[in-house]
Amino acid sequence: MSTSDAQHSDFNAQTITSIANLARLSLNDTQSVEYAQSLNKILDMMDTLKGINTDGVTPLKSPFDNAQPLREDVVTETNHREEYQSVAPDKEKGLYLVPRVIE
Repeated sequence: MSTSDAQHSDFNAQTITSIANLARLSLNDTQSVEYAQSLNKILDMMDTLKGINTDGVTPLKSPFDNAQPLREDVVTETNHREEYQSVAPDKEKGLYLVPRVIE
């Protein structure tokens, strides 16, 4: 069985607290319980969606009937690089030079 076919295990507050700790997040007990419930609801919804038969359904490239209008790709501003770099302490060939910090 592939990982995409495996059923999810229910999250509990302890699991959420452990994940939060690894992510260096501070959660109180109430938040851990709320997040566990929310994640379990999301995973239940994903399980429901997995059960829907989509055989014969043509994928959409856009949910809209009309093509999305795109603006013309044209340059609208002039190049200000020299002006912006005029105050830089050190530059070369349009690049900012900085002191080496790792030997």
